[in-house]
Amino acid sequence: MKTDRAMPIVAALLSMAVPGFSGAAPPARNPDKPSRTERPSEPPKDFDFLIGHWQVHHRRLKERLANSHEWIEFAGTSVVWKVMGGYGTMDDNVLELPGGTYRAAGLKSFDPKSGQWSIWWLDSRMPLGPLDPPVRGRFSDGVGAFFSDELFNGRPIRVRFTWSEITPTTCHWEQAFSTDGGSTWETNWVMDFKRVQ
Repeated sequence: MKTDRAMPIVAALLSMAVPGFSGAAPPARNPDKPSRTERPSEPPKDFDFLIGHWQVHHRRLKERLANSHEWIEFAGTSVVWKVMGGYGTMDDNVLELPGGTYRAAGLKSFDPKSGQWSIWWLDSRMPLGPLDPPVRGRFSDGVGAFFSDELFNGRPIRVRFTWSEITPTTCHWEQAFSTDGGSTWETNWVMDFKRVQ
């Protein structure tokens, strides 16, 4: 049975059996006219401060959730740009750890319905994953707070990312873990950004 002969018959049968089905081809979409499913209004500007090239000073606890007080300091760079028409950002990061330099990528995506951002972190040392759950949250009074529930060494933890101290040329990021549902936090990674361009 040839496809060109079968298609009109299949369309006719479906139009009789399925209410609302039409065998007619859908109308061509005008790319300049937003459809109902496309994002409304203007894209958010929450992460506009981060677009550009940065030098990054990292401080990271040598061991997490182990009552460690020994910090490792190292340099890095970050390049951030908008994607998805401003409803997301991507960043390419170089982290110059004492044990060896590696790259990582960050993806941020905004959901207009919830008003929240989701943030994923991809590590080049584990290119096949697993991909951690995103942290989700929003900005309030110039501070962004983003949370997720994850496992760390087999134990459930709460994860928090915080963006603060935002100026045109600098910003500050922290990661913290909680083992008691957010009552107490251990900050284990700090990044201070200085704009290059």
